[in-house]
Amino acid sequence: MSSLRLGFIGLGAMGAPMARNLLRAGYTLSVHARRPEVLAPFVALGAHAARSPAAVAAQSDIVFTMVTDTAAVEAVVLGHDGIIEGAAPGTVVIDHSTIDPAATTRIAAALGARGIVMLDAPVSGGVIGAEAGTLVVMAGGDEAVFARCSPVMAASAQRLVHMGPVGAGQVAKACNQICIVVNQLGVAEAMLLAERSGLDTTRLIDALQGGFAASRIMEVQGPKMARRDFEGRIESRLHHKDIHVALEVAASLGVAMPASALAAAVLDRLQESGGAALDSAAVITVLERER
Repeated sequence: MSSLRLGFIGLGAMGAPMARNLLRAGYTLSVHARRPEVLAPFVALGAHAARSPAAVAAQSDIVFTMVTDTAAVEAVVLGHDGIIEGAAPGTVVIDHSTIDPAATTRIAAALGARGIVMLDAPVSGGVIGAEAGTLVVMAGGDEAVFARCSPVMAASAQRLVHMGPVGAGQVAKACNQICIVVNQLGVAEAMLLAERSGLDTTRLIDALQGGFAASRIMEVQGPKMARRDFEGRIESRLHHKDIHVALEVAASLGVAMPASALAAAVLDRLQESGGAALDSAAVITVLERER
């Protein structure tokens, strides 16, 4: 598999370590970014700099994308100088972004009309997981293509699960984000109640992690909330975007999600108060201001 030519577009907090993992695994990698200073470290590691997404695709068998939102994926894949303009028939596009499932289906159809195959393969595990190569991949698309590409995706992931046809990966990620965002709000409420009651939150987290309240969110976000340390590398604006995608999917299916709606409303207020670039643990600051 190391003979495959790979491309990567989206060298942000998540994409950068994933691209580095591919280089460490010995793959030939082409990369594109709008700013030269973003490309430079990857060129130093042996990657080839390309002038556009189309140029990346023209020299790749598999192109990975990891960008911010639906509009960004559409621009990178289908826009001027996008992947669709450079990819040969048979090229595989693997989108690791978290976006709207319906948009994923439309993008895949447009690529399919040119003989280009798409997997929607959002990930869970955050920056820490990307750096450690321990992400979880939830993929939608052709199962044979998923199986063929799994060894490549394994450079950054320890668990890869095929969820179904195109779009299924994004639905799975929406479910993942529901669990994270709703749990996060519960942890914030618990931390604030403990503080106002005079409890030592460090001891509380230790106690709760030993019982049914234990969770990865409690383990990671609880201490941040207690310290008011909101300089995390995954900004709240991303969870805000993700939970609204989940609510839109739910609305289209007639599914009631009251807990998600409440968590989304708190994230709305965090964005409105200037907290978009803060770690999502900052939801506790919204609760602090309310009674």
